Amino acid sequence: MCKHITNAQVSIRTQCCRKWYDCPQCHEEAEDHPLRKTTEMTFACKKCRKAFRKDLTDFDEADSFCPYCDNNFMIPAETPETKQLDAIAEGTHEIRLPGSGDKILDSRMMRKEDIPQDLWDELDNI
Repeated sequence: MCKHITNAQVSIRTQCCRKWYDCPQCHEEAEDHPLRKTTEMTFACKKCRKAFRKDLTDFDEADSFCPYCDNNFMIPAETPETKQLDAIAEGTHEIRLPGSGDKILDSRMMRKEDIPQDLWDELDNI
């Protein structure tokens, strides 16, 4: 499971080392060589677990779905940081604010005015 993109719908087989990764950052952390870029991508759907290829030079909206199960794999990336920002904006669940250590706050009990401006500035820099 990817720690960078928490809602990754596919794994990608890299051209440089022929290994499967959920995102470029996962490859960068695991390998000692740069990611080789290509326009021919090999994906593995996380829903049906089948592999397929896509040519990115001729990619349109219909190509953003798995050809086997119709899973939409081109959804906006969700990262731990965006989840925290969404929690603050929506006030829907517990959040761990940057710089608060292990302190968990219930965002349902918070108003935007309750969060210090310097913390908002720090969130803007994420």
